[in-house]
Amino acid sequence: MQSLPLVTVICLSYNHEKFVEEALNSVLQQSYPNVELIVIDDCSTDNSKKTIEKWLKNNPEIQFIANEKNLGNTKTFNKAVCYAKGEYIIDLAADDYLLEYCIETQIKTFKNSSFKNLGIVYGNIIQVDENDVFIKNYYTESDYPKSGNIYEIVISRSSKICSVGSMVKKEVLEAVGYYNENLAYEDLDLWIRVSRVFEFEYIPKILAKKRETPTN
Repeated sequence: MQSLPLVTVICLSYNHEKFVEEALNSVLQQSYPNVELIVIDDCSTDNSKKTIEKWLKNNPEIQFIANEKNLGNTKTFNKAVCYAKGEYIIDLAADDYLLEYCIETQIKTFKNSSFKNLGIVYGNIIQVDENDVFIKNYYTESDYPKSGNIYEIVISRSSKICSVGSMVKKEVLEAVGYYNENLAYEDLDLWIRVSRVFEFEYIPKILAKKRETPTN
């Protein structure tokens, strides 16, 4: 396992009581063995915190951070990533979940890529409703997700990237900065800043499921 780089998954929960266990279990069920999971609850007003604490009784090695007040997604992620020990980071919302081969596929892509300045890999995902019923694939054949230097595509917004299907090198975040805590479109802003300097590689495979609910 020492030859396998550590991957940190940051699972951010806010009022995800119904879904958080599935998200957490999806990380533990990965085929890739060297994974650090950090769970952080952003002062949920439902029973998310109690649900997580109950789950942790069977998984006491998992690091859990509970915000004493609501900070919002960007500040909460930035807070959690400071604890991350992994060389690679995944931002997982607690109402989404990873397919079991997600991390293994992303790491293999990093290791086998022909791009010399690769900062982010990203794959396709399935969008589902709150009952796990299929809505659509995130990318279709007409979307033409790109690899390499995608800066012009990102700023034109003709390419869309979803964080749950993405993996980023931690050193990339350290180089360009983390999420901008003053923006509501923090993921797009991050893709723009990263794509100015680093290359991206698209993985033509379904890696995760993203839940579409009335509250997200």
